[in-house]
Amino acid sequence: MGGRPDPGHRPGAGPRPPPGAGGLRRGPARRRGRRARRRGAQRLAPGRRQPRTRRAGRTAPGVGQPRGGRPRRLPRRRGPRPRAAPRPGAAPAGQAPGGPRGGRRRGERLRGRLRLRGGAAARRRAAGPARLARPEGHPAVPPPDRRGRARRPGAPRPGDTGRRAGPPRPRAPAGDGPPGRRGGQRPQGAAGRLRGGGDGRGGHPQAPGPLRAPTGPHQPRRPAPRPLPGGRGAAGAPVTAAAPPGVLRSPPAPEWTWEYRGYEPVEERLREALCTLGNGYFATRGAAPEAAAGPVHYPGTYVAGCYDRLVSTVAGRQVENEDMVNLPNWLPLRFRPLEGPGPAGAAPADRGGAAPGAAEPVDAGRWISPDEHPPAEYHQCLDLRGGTLTRRAVFPLPGGGRLLVEQCRLVHMGDPHLAALRTVFTALDGPCRLEFESALDGAVTNAGVERYRDLAGDHLTEVRTGAADGDVLWLSCRTRSSQTVIATAARTRVTGAVPEDPRDLLEELRAGRRAVLPLEPGRPVTVDKTVALHTSRDPAIGSPLRAAVDRVREAPGLPALMDTHRASWDRLWRRAELAVPGEAGRILRLHLFHVLQTLSPHTAELDVGVPARGLHGEAYRGHVFWDELFVLPYLNLHLPEVSRALLAYRHRRLPQACRAAAGEGLRGAMYPWQSGSDGREETQVLHLNPRSGRWLPDHSRLQHHVGSAVAYNVWQYGQATGDAEFMHTKGAEIMVQVARFWADRATHDRAGGTYRILGVVGPDEYHDAYPDAARPGLDDNAYTNVTAAWVLARAVELVRLLPAPRRDDLFDRLGLDRSEPQRWEEVSRGLRVPFHDGVVSQFEGYEDLAELDWAGYRARYGSIRRLDRILEAEGDTVNRYRASKQADVLMLGYLFPPRELSALFARLGHRMDDDIWRRTVEYYLRRTSHGSTLSSLVHGWVLARARRAEAWAYMQEALVSDVVDIQGGTTPEGIHLGAMGGTLDFVQRCLTGLETRGDALWIDPVPAPPPSPELPHPSYELSVRHRGHWNIRLHMEGGRLTVTVPASEEPPLRIVLAGRPVTVRPGESCRLDLPA
Repeated sequence: MGGRPDPGHRPGAGPRPPPGAGGLRRGPARRRGRRARRRGAQRLAPGRRQPRTRRAGRTAPGVGQPRGGRPRRLPRRRGPRPRAAPRPGAAPAGQAPGGPRGGRRRGERLRGRLRLRGGAAARRRAAGPARLARPEGHPAVPPPDRRGRARRPGAPRPGDTGRRAGPPRPRAPAGDGPPGRRGGQRPQGAAGRLRGGGDGRGGHPQAPGPLRAPTGPHQPRRPAPRPLPGGRGAAGAPVTAAAPPGVLRSPPAPEWTWEYRGYEPVEERLREALCTLGNGYFATRGAAPEAAAGPVHYPGTYVAGCYDRLVSTVAGRQVENEDMVNLPNWLPLRFRPLEGPGPAGAAPADRGGAAPGAAEPVDAGRWISPDEHPPAEYHQCLDLRGGTLTRRAVFPLPGGGRLLVEQCRLVHMGDPHLAALRTVFTALDGPCRLEFESALDGAVTNAGVERYRDLAGDHLTEVRTGAADGDVLWLSCRTRSSQTVIATAARTRVTGAVPEDPRDLLEELRAGRRAVLPLEPGRPVTVDKTVALHTSRDPAIGSPLRAAVDRVREAPGLPALMDTHRASWDRLWRRAELAVPGEAGRILRLHLFHVLQTLSPHTAELDVGVPARGLHGEAYRGHVFWDELFVLPYLNLHLPEVSRALLAYRHRRLPQACRAAAGEGLRGAMYPWQSGSDGREETQVLHLNPRSGRWLPDHSRLQHHVGSAVAYNVWQYGQATGDAEFMHTKGAEIMVQVARFWADRATHDRAGGTYRILGVVGPDEYHDAYPDAARPGLDDNAYTNVTAAWVLARAVELVRLLPAPRRDDLFDRLGLDRSEPQRWEEVSRGLRVPFHDGVVSQFEGYEDLAELDWAGYRARYGSIRRLDRILEAEGDTVNRYRASKQADVLMLGYLFPPRELSALFARLGHRMDDDIWRRTVEYYLRRTSHGSTLSSLVHGWVLARARRAEAWAYMQEALVSDVVDIQGGTTPEGIHLGAMGGTLDFVQRCLTGLETRGDALWIDPVPAPPPSPELPHPSYELSVRHRGHWNIRLHMEGGRLTVTVPASEEPPLRIVLAGRPVTVRPGESCRLDLPA
């Protein structure tokens, strides 16, 4: 570029794109030099003669011909002669007439759509959790042709003539613009925007970039054609299609797949959430590439920790809302059939009109969409083992033809900045001309949650688009307040046909590349789209745009990307292995898949917390609550480096938590209920009741028990890993500062001789104030007080165990008074726990509330999970009733085993025996509406030892809570990561009774759940990491535990089974009989 004037840069349009990213192109394409020809770059122009892999003396209809001219002779092909097409009316060799495998249509062989027994989707929510049928069949993308690997980047392409590109392409016809903008058009006049094109007019085509198409003798050879179901050529012969250059080595096993058959618009957003792909750095929802945001679809891409803050006016008040930002959409790839004949000498087959009940054909020139053009076939498959999402759809075309579309996408688990989409187009019944557009869309907003519609969601500004040298398009933008720069770059390449009329469309908010594909019947054409994503938060880069462009240029072809992607997933599955038979095991794999996509080894390099709804949607605005309490126990024993990073997120925000406590006149750290970018309290001041349409005060910021959860996670991590360095430094600082907060927060009651914690909210968010009270908050919430006592006691123990130099250093850093631990000890023994009628009270005065007519409300409303919204819409309040949203007091049984819970209550001066705990459990089971996905999990855990059948029923509900959207519309806004992680920990710790204490694994298994269709053989196997031992395998079946310790130089593993110590040496296995 050498300082030459940039014709694509307008004065006042913002900074010039970096040299490495190329500039906006306009005018005729320049002649390629010798070095470019050696790299194999090509410029394709209309009418350009292209060599074909055919025998001399034959012609390729419509390809390599001058427009309006005679077919040209193509050069003789070197190498083996291609197989001849089957004769009319004949079946392929080795197959019965009528189709493959004895005439069975492929659609019949690929049964296995996820079915909910007992009714359709409309009856599902009313019926509660339903059983899931085991899927059958496999995804549609066949095994790849290993001979068709992508050429090594930079390698010469023999025979490349480096012909000069043709003249500039004509401008796009009027009205041929991008799809409708999502969330409304962006306001005009935003600073720093560059319109597409050098003349400043968006929407006009630019000089073409090379859509790569292998030509001549170097076109990849394909395997033998495979017949397509029911396809017929112009002469009535069965149409065959060569296996597309697939990306799957073999079909995944049914227990590793999640499949949907048929297109159901009402279910699309749920499917998009459950089919999200991610790698811990970013994730993309499973929306169709041609879909735009609207009532049916919601494409979304989210980078972990990328937040932005806006000010909104709600109910006459100015409120701030910080959101995890919906980033530019890299998925768009749309397609449409064009009018006019296909390749010369061919015409669509006349099928005599559509059959009754068949899908209506697509009008020529209209972009195909499953919403406007229902597909004749539709199949989606999420491959959990390989981390890919495949789709197969058949769309009717004008003239009676059909178009088969097969797609496979990935978000690379090895390289966290890469993603890819492969699309294979096949004309089934006759030739056609198909136009496609691959794009990057910057016209996105945060609009995925209807309840937030009144909050500002337009987070992106300074959107610029451009085309780099070669075949790369890019889009960059900036968030409004956090000033995070986001850059995406996309490379699009075509194989299997020579694209016609390729051109770039650079608009104000969208960068696209279009071309026309001449499709021959049964011959697949592949479009590969590779994308790179960077932000200014990334380390070791100069600029996000340069990094994205360079990364996508250097990325290998999709087969090589798939190899490394699958290898990364294989390594990850080995580290996080969990095997449970039956349908329960398949759902647990789905849960583990989404946990690993959100919190992967890449998370260890980031400054992020545990988003309550994953990276799968915008519910809870991407904030961090207390969900690590349910997720970290599993990660501690599999990915401890990830757990450490998540705790480091809390430690970095410790100063902000201390400032929050100081603002209340207290010492120590007051962690926020909702945390985001910098650790301040992000809980909304107001929240919307969608049933009544009213904005109400939100007092959930009073859930100060979140600080106890943070301290609990620190202690559990230390017990599981033995990470003394972390516990002596960052861990000790967190534990001590939370203890200081509770010691100051507690008020001494001289009359009762106890300490009280007033004005808080417990885990049950239904109750945030006393009826008719002037102030929010409740007094002496039992869960809050007991966990605060636990934190104080553990802080005293930790300070006592620290080496003297470490202890002195800690006291100096935090400014601790030497007398403070003595006060912690005193408060930890004096906190008040209320009781009534022989059970633990949820809070002081709970017994004075009215009883709710549970049967009456269920009869009137059916589902009463959100009882708080129902009562508020009636003009009432749930604060008046003994009704809980989720487990509150019973959360104590989730965190602490019976022995430790009894010791805690004894420390506080109370007796907690089996009889008192049983009565307490019974009391609250009858008064809980389970308005949280965590509620079933906790109740199943608490009941596991004493009431197995009930416990398993609760766990079944926890397992399917997201799969069937049990909360009625919440999962489409994002999965519930805490509930998913908790179900994994249910197998890991609850069923095994696994505890990590000191240098030993303590195991005290609960009786196995009774056999059921979902769990036909009550057995399970898992691997854990404990201290220096990796991949310790625990297998439980038939009343016997088998422990296998891999060979290593570590000392023998100590196991305590139901109080009986056992030692297992590395490289050995041990079989132990479980206690009856």
